[in-house]
Amino acid sequence: MHRLGLAFLLFMAATGTLRAADAPTQRFVVFFQEWSAALDEAAQAVISQAADWTKTHPGYVAHVNGFASTVGSRQANILLADLRAQIVVDQMVSDGLAATRIRQRGRGPVPFALTAQESRRVEISVNRR
Repeated sequence: MHRLGLAFLLFMAATGTLRAADAPTQRFVVFFQEWSAALDEAAQAVISQAADWTKTHPGYVAHVNGFASTVGSRQANILLADLRAQIVVDQMVSDGLAATRIRQRGRGPVPFALTAQESRRVEISVNRR
């Protein structure tokens, strides 16, 4: 049985299906206070970690998606989600990540399961182009 598994892994590696050099998709989350796009120290640390990870993985792109809670007007939350995403992108660029390796999108208000804090976030997903 072990020989069959080893033969399968060797076959996958030989055909290029198994790429040991490929890192898995990374996900980072930055949370914000109510009606704020300000970055606190914890947020800056997460963003720096995401920028550093992306810089060390050529061929990977950071997808920055901004969200807001459903509290307040829809239009205000759409603008706030866009602003949060832009603030994160600006910080990633300040941390040395090339702007050409970042894709940005504001998603607007989203429902939350337990607390509104869950919705007040920016998600950074880093994956292959």
